[in-house]
Amino acid sequence: MPLSSLNEEQLSAATAPIGNNLVIASAGTGKTSTIVGRIGQLLHNGVDPSKILLLTFTNKAAGEMLARVGRYFDSSIVKKIESGTFHAVSYRWLKEMNAKVTLKQPNELKTLFRSIYEKRNIKRLNLDIDAFSATYLYEQYSLYQNASLDGFDVWFLEKYSEHRPLIDIYMNIIDEFEETKDRYGFVSFNDLLLKMREHLLENKRDLVEVLVDEYQDTNTLQSALIDSMNPNSLFCVGDYDQSIYAFNGANIQNIATFGKRYRDAKVFTLDKNYRSSASILSLANRVIERNERIYPKKLVVTKTGKHQPPKLLGYHELFDQYQSITRTIKQTYTPINDIAVIFRNNASADGIEASLRELGIPSKRKGGNSFFEAKEVKFLLDISALLINPKDMMAFIHIFEYGKGIGTALAKEMFECFVHFGEGNLFIGLTHPRVFNLPKLNPNRNLQLGLFDDDTEIGSVTRFSHIKLDEKIRSHPILKHPKLTEDGLDFFVKFHEFIQSINSVKQPKTLLIKLIASPLYQYVVKILATQRGKLKSGEIDEERKSLAKERIVRKARLLTDLASHYKEIERFVNAMILGGNELTEGDGVNLLSIHASKGLEFTEVYVVDLMDGRFPNTKLMGKGGSLEEERRLFYVAVTRAKERLYLSFAKYDKVKKIDFRPSPFLVEAGLIKG
Repeated sequence: MPLSSLNEEQLSAATAPIGNNLVIASAGTGKTSTIVGRIGQLLHNGVDPSKILLLTFTNKAAGEMLARVGRYFDSSIVKKIESGTFHAVSYRWLKEMNAKVTLKQPNELKTLFRSIYEKRNIKRLNLDIDAFSATYLYEQYSLYQNASLDGFDVWFLEKYSEHRPLIDIYMNIIDEFEETKDRYGFVSFNDLLLKMREHLLENKRDLVEVLVDEYQDTNTLQSALIDSMNPNSLFCVGDYDQSIYAFNGANIQNIATFGKRYRDAKVFTLDKNYRSSASILSLANRVIERNERIYPKKLVVTKTGKHQPPKLLGYHELFDQYQSITRTIKQTYTPINDIAVIFRNNASADGIEASLRELGIPSKRKGGNSFFEAKEVKFLLDISALLINPKDMMAFIHIFEYGKGIGTALAKEMFECFVHFGEGNLFIGLTHPRVFNLPKLNPNRNLQLGLFDDDTEIGSVTRFSHIKLDEKIRSHPILKHPKLTEDGLDFFVKFHEFIQSINSVKQPKTLLIKLIASPLYQYVVKILATQRGKLKSGEIDEERKSLAKERIVRKARLLTDLASHYKEIERFVNAMILGGNELTEGDGVNLLSIHASKGLEFTEVYVVDLMDGRFPNTKLMGKGGSLEEERRLFYVAVTRAKERLYLSFAKYDKVKKIDFRPSPFLVEAGLIKG
């Protein structure tokens, strides 16, 4: 029986009588073992496995729990247990009832919603307030479905009372959207839960017990769905202090009011921590106890022996922080897979990832895209790679694909042209061509004609006569290429001018400074920022575009800082590109957003950028977050550490030229004076 390995508190919870049971399971107290033990207890007592439902937030979590149950019970029994996410279980049950259900992805439904929205032509009304875009209205409607059981108009106007003149139009759009979905049997992920709840209110399902993992992360709709199941017994496991998904609709009141909402509710507390050292837990508790205490708890440390107390790392400059941490990681004896760097903001991870790459330390990033996969970084590295290896056709293609009207095929042909013009040397062919006829680009055609099959396939240079061009450009043979457009020519000119400007540059940092300031890179920045500022409707959100540009500039500056440690472009490129490709797949330091770190544990943990404004994140707090939620995020981050915890901050950002104050959480933790 899985009960044999449980401690006294876990055993008490796992063997609780049939009824409404809540288990407060703090970080590292063995919640999974308790759930597995509870399922074992039910099966041991003869409960029909098909009348047990296990609800989790990932299908993987459900699979792992049942795999552990399978160590003690025959697979034929375990496979009868209903399990999975709220959406997966609802979809399965609706299909069993032959419900007309065609599940559609959010992007598909946004397109449908937008088609209905655009019929209204709201802008013609000339109201004093600008209507929300179709995309934003759809997102608000989706959030409402998770967060409220009232009408959308009531919920919406509580948040946006100034949109009252538009509410009838909004409601009309939503009504038509729902009617269209019903007509075709389309359902969203939210609809799965709504339809399942409607069915269960009329058709009781015979369930002995519903077990819910991560109960603190349930939203209002999920809580209502649980209630509509009306099981004989409810077994919910969660931790008030680890509720960190309010932005996604999670309702912390579900766990906070459990004892009031359910008759004869029993609350169990797991108080023995098996993960962290006493000093790490003490620090975490000093901070989290400043939040409202719904369920009093006092954790008992089970780890014995001497442990390093949490260490505060302070730095003058932001990038110095990242580089120093990576040097510390380089010197540690902890296996790299058992090290985590945890961040609140994606920009923090960029600095760490880049610094690790510089030292040849592999890393795995979860929560945000890799720094080196960012298009703005790849462009800079492609230029650098091409300079040290002019035969790198793929780098050339990646660069020239940014030119409007230049696709992959034309970029490849242009590369072959420049090599031909330079008699084998790309850059000679680009800047000082020695051959002026176009190469044979289609070898399967008539070989007797010089380079193109006939004169009609050679573009007339006169088509560019109205454009003001330097004489060296105007006489360049690439202008004869029949597929070259005015936009393509413009990109070539920018590239040509840049290559001419770096003729004597040897230092990688100087190269990047010149490249970043060049019209060539600014052209690429404009393209990327515009793409990232575009809404699903096709509109450009100027605020989003501006923020995207700011992030692009920051990444470029970060790469420039890295380049300052190298004297040769080749060594820099090798460290940034080749070094990364040679790293072992699957191995590496774990770079994790706080949300991605939840449920994981590591011997050595670094929580970075603990500065007021960044963590806690005041920008997100201003958009509906709270200091209490940020404090719970801090609690989750630090309790990932088993033995060694490092908390770091910087005083200055030389890119944005702003000063920082240490995070108030460091004051609350007693590491610095307020």
